[in-house]
Amino acid sequence: MYTDPIADYLTRVRNAYLAGHRVVEIPASKVKKAITEILFDQGYILSYKFEEGTAQGTIKIALKYNPETNESVIKKIERISSPGLRKYVGVEDLPRVLNGLGIAIVSTSKGVMTSKQAKREKVGGEVICHVY
Repeated sequence: MYTDPIADYLTRVRNAYLAGHRVVEIPASKVKKAITEILFDQGYILSYKFEEGTAQGTIKIALKYNPETNESVIKKIERISSPGLRKYVGVEDLPRVLNGLGIAIVSTSKGVMTSKQAKREKVGGEVICHVY
């Protein structure tokens, strides 16, 4: 049993792209599914599939690589808020990652979204992670 399932999700993705794997399997949850959909919409992963084989279900993620250099599209994925130290921000303090080139994923009262979407919706929340 692990205490931080989102950090486990991010670590599995990080380990998979550093090892050069094409597909990674992760136990599913609503927040993990929302993060996966955001990564797909922003172009950081190739595809994903939610499988309902077990009680919890699994997420299969196909990682995206640059065809010429065979490098992962994701350069860094890091957890910001943790169970021991939550990081909440208001709408005016939403982070810009790599001067707008990366994304910050934020859990708001209107759901999980990028910091750009949260700024448009005028809501703040908990900063989950940075991806670039």
